[in-house]
Amino acid sequence: MKKLIFLFGLLSVWFVSGQNSITGIVLDANTDDAIQNVLVSVAGNNKKEVVTDASGAFKLTNVAAGEVDIVFTKDGYSILRMPVTVTDGQAIDLGTILLKKFIQEDVTLLTLTDDELNDDSTAADNISGLLQSSRDIYLRTAAFEFGATFFRVRGLDSENGTVLINGIKMNKQFNGRPQWSNWGGLNDVVRNQELTNGLSASDYTFGGILGTTNISTRASQYREGGRVTYSSSDRSYTNRLIATYSSGLLENGWAYTVSAGRRWGDEGFNDATFYDANSLFVSVEKQLNDKHSINFTGIYAPNRRGLSSANTQEVYDLKGIRYNDFWGYQDGEKRNSRVRRVVEPILMLNHYWDIAESTTLTTNIAYQFGEQGRSRLDFGGTDLDVSGFPIGGSPNPSPTYYQKLPSFFERNSPDNPALAAGAREDFINNGQLDWQALYTANQNNLVAGGNAVNIVYEDRADDRQFTANTILNTAINDNITLNASANFTSLVSENFAELTDLLGARAYLDVDAFASDLILEPDAVQNDLNNPNRLVTEGDRFRYNFEIRSNTIGGFAQAQFKYKKVDFFVAGSIENTTYQREGLYRNGGFADTSFGKGEKLSFTGLGAKAGLTYKLTGRHLFDLNAGYVTRAPSIRNTFSNSRENNNVVPGITEEKITSIDASYIFRSPIVKARLTGYYTKMQDANEISFFFADGIGGDNQAFVQEILQGVDKRHIGGELGIEAQVTSTIKLKGVASLGQYTYDNNPNLFVTSEDNIQTRAAGFVDGKLDFGEAALENYRIAGGPQRAFSVGFEYRDPDYWWFGATSNFFSNAYIDVSPLQRSSNFYTDFDGQVFNDYDPELARELLRQEQFDDYMLVNLVGGKSWKLGDYYVGFFASINNLFDKEYRTGGFEQGRNANFRELRDDSALETRVFGNRYWYGRGRTYFLNLYFRF
Repeated sequence: MKKLIFLFGLLSVWFVSGQNSITGIVLDANTDDAIQNVLVSVAGNNKKEVVTDASGAFKLTNVAAGEVDIVFTKDGYSILRMPVTVTDGQAIDLGTILLKKFIQEDVTLLTLTDDELNDDSTAADNISGLLQSSRDIYLRTAAFEFGATFFRVRGLDSENGTVLINGIKMNKQFNGRPQWSNWGGLNDVVRNQELTNGLSASDYTFGGILGTTNISTRASQYREGGRVTYSSSDRSYTNRLIATYSSGLLENGWAYTVSAGRRWGDEGFNDATFYDANSLFVSVEKQLNDKHSINFTGIYAPNRRGLSSANTQEVYDLKGIRYNDFWGYQDGEKRNSRVRRVVEPILMLNHYWDIAESTTLTTNIAYQFGEQGRSRLDFGGTDLDVSGFPIGGSPNPSPTYYQKLPSFFERNSPDNPALAAGAREDFINNGQLDWQALYTANQNNLVAGGNAVNIVYEDRADDRQFTANTILNTAINDNITLNASANFTSLVSENFAELTDLLGARAYLDVDAFASDLILEPDAVQNDLNNPNRLVTEGDRFRYNFEIRSNTIGGFAQAQFKYKKVDFFVAGSIENTTYQREGLYRNGGFADTSFGKGEKLSFTGLGAKAGLTYKLTGRHLFDLNAGYVTRAPSIRNTFSNSRENNNVVPGITEEKITSIDASYIFRSPIVKARLTGYYTKMQDANEISFFFADGIGGDNQAFVQEILQGVDKRHIGGELGIEAQVTSTIKLKGVASLGQYTYDNNPNLFVTSEDNIQTRAAGFVDGKLDFGEAALENYRIAGGPQRAFSVGFEYRDPDYWWFGATSNFFSNAYIDVSPLQRSSNFYTDFDGQVFNDYDPELARELLRQEQFDDYMLVNLVGGKSWKLGDYYVGFFASINNLFDKEYRTGGFEQGRNANFRELRDDSALETRVFGNRYWYGRGRTYFLNLYFRF
């Protein structure tokens, strides 16, 4: 009997202790609204955690007796730790728990989209655009901390990611890249973003191997209220002002959002890199009924900015890393000869149809039009002599032209050091473009009855693109979701040069001043044989004029399956793309292949991918994705020299991509981490470069188009991101990226040029010279550091001020190598035989790929916000590269030294004449942001 009483007592104690419970309701401290999905946990006990329901309520049961900390965690809110004393058999009601929103500006969104877009051909557009909306610590760090270094996630260019606005693809047909400057300065209204990383499933499109970002501009989804922001910086622009207001959904079913902004500055970090950009956005939605809604979006973001030059180390040593050779003084003002201009409005209409509770159909149409321009100097203006031949031209006005630098005189006049010393002194004291000299040359020729010698013109691309698609999403049941879409895109792209400034002259003779063999082939000088010796003035098209037409039609389908332990998906896509060039000028050097419509090209792209997530527990997840994609080459890599002829890269075909990644993901109230390994193989790509080469087919010179055909690349590496909320106010974070990105084969290389006596002497046949394979296998692919590490911390005070610091380490960045120097042209003479003085050991050393020095950058960021009644006021500030470290972000080998002898002689000099050209990162810079929200 005593034993039974004892057992009954034990059971009673166990039963009572099992009733230990903690309940409460979590509300927003500012609005008193219930907060759903707040993670409530017992610190140090992985099994004791629940989430709040729709009313903000929670209940923790079977909590062990004693002193415990209850932790409340929710993205966007400050972490709250509440000490509680639990007694056996006690049910504790904590009542109302108030969580404070942590009012922090999205630093990445506000700074990077403007700051790193000096040139959309760099990797920065990829980083700033595709990654800013992610909450993954690795991707956030890659965007904000690594963005200034040309870093590329997984070594991939932005053409491998897909950017959508309201489900409409915004990647350009010309190069496959999204142009974020089309909606630059509209940060407040591009916040609503949905990101899928890598090959993971997207509800809108098949996407790229780098991921997908969909920006929603639906008016009813914006928070009601307004915002005014002022920013100051010394990076790209010096001032920015943005004002935004959203009505929210009104009782009559209407909603609207408007935003306007301006960014401006006379000079960024580099000399004379002015910035002049305006932005206007409007979104209006009408909810017709419970099932149908129509939204109109208009975006107008014209922008102009001065570009900066890549320079040799000789130039940087003499003038510093801020130096830019594109500008000079005109009437006391700095004038940049290289200006990037983009004016491409976007008009969009979206229809949202809630067919059923679990089925939606979105139909979208968009029209984008406008122009892009890049200005440059032309110093080859000529006149016709008495026999009708063009004469004239002037020396290259660039202050860094090789014949003006000390190294030129050191090589060509070693016995007269005074010449090099004089060139050095003149470059240090002057070293900028002489606009007055350009005007004077024109005026002198005008007095003599001649034409312009020097002009400024723009390379223009005026696009008109219509896009339509429809996207279906339907949930078959709680476990299965189907996504599908169909899309059509039609592009007409006009490409031409436009004369923008005669620099005081009266007219310009539209001929090719650099054409050769004028006596034997006089037609070669004409840019348009249909209008020979045409005089053009400001606003006229000249030099080249053609159109590219492209149509794309395709679709994708996807099934997603979600279960308790396993989620997986499968997706497929098909897309047909056509290109056709129509020449509007008959170029004298390509009289038979330049005018009229060329061959119509057709490419069919196929895609298949699948992914699986295995949830070992709620904290431990394993993720696997794999895909195979074929895609059409971009317009840029399809036509070998589209400005002058209809010629297509011989044997061109679709690019093939195979990619796989695997991740381990850990999630707890304290620690979040992701470890990923990836492998990507790219095949049958093309790369086209344009440059002037010495040593083609022996000792010949020519302006060539270098075409790499059938390029294979391999990207392999790993990613680690970890963050730990060690206290309610302090978070530690660390990121590591280790990659190896290499050429994976020896692609075919050939060069094309104008068919004339000079190129025929070099061995060209019908304007083409085939060098066979280029020995590129295992060379590293250029594009920023292939290894990057970051460690840092954030402190977030409950009184709404915060501070953070990171140290970032970069290594394994490489120069972009010259393929021509790795071909048979490098070691063979004009007769096809190996140079008699060729030294294989020296050649191997000359062709060794330059690896840039490792470097470390320290960044600081912090801010404060206040709630004043119903208003919010705040600021944040950041300092990048705190210790003003000088570092190279990229560069390329000049292709001018095309053979062994040329490169050997140049490399033997203490300062090379045609040394590698580099880009340097910015020194210490700041960004300050002030905002008022109402």
